Amino acid sequence: MATLLAVKAHPLTGEDSKSMKVFYAFLDSYQKSHPEDEILVLDLYNEEFPEIDLDVLTGWNDLQGGKDFSALTPSQQKKIARFNESTEQFLAADKIVIGNGLWNLNIPTRLKAWIDTINVAGKTFKYTEAGPVPLTSGKKALHIQANGGVYGGQEFSSQYVKGILNFVGIESVQQIFIEGADHHPERRDEIIAEAVQKAEDVSLTF
Repeated sequence: MATLLAVKAHPLTGEDSKSMKVFYAFLDSYQKSHPEDEILVLDLYNEEFPEIDLDVLTGWNDLQGGKDFSALTPSQQKKIARFNESTEQFLAADKIVIGNGLWNLNIPTRLKAWIDTINVAGKTFKYTEAGPVPLTSGKKALHIQANGGVYGGQEFSSQYVKGILNFVGIESVQQIFIEGADHHPERRDEIIAEAVQKAEDVSLTF
């Protein structure tokens, strides 16, 4: 049995979002073809997911200075505990699926907050004399992203997501783009249907 961590990085549902429609189509097909696997959906817009803010930075500094975790403020404890929990959840997963839209040529801020929790020195990579070395191995990932225009994976968002996943050790990163539906609204349904079919095909062997 494998564990699949599905990161929903969009506030809308599959009814209102192109990327979420494809995201959930993949999960539905995956569940049918891998009934023995565990699927964990992390909805970044349905919880107070921590960002690296003043509480987190000062809390980390206090801990590095020898302060006990219980001596941190309640807000620091809550955010740092959730941050660490997300790191461990990523490490425990065998497969990762990320779904998001392309907003102003970048990833959503909540997705950036999650990525911060999986790009952690000493846990997912380490520094060596030869440079940083990944500490995760054997995982695979799928990135699903809706783009209003057509970029073919050359925009900042998809390159960043793939680059970070590679950096921490995930060599197998597939990407599905739902592209051009805003530029060619007359082809919207066709573009989404093609992406859904591709997601379902990928799910069979993911």
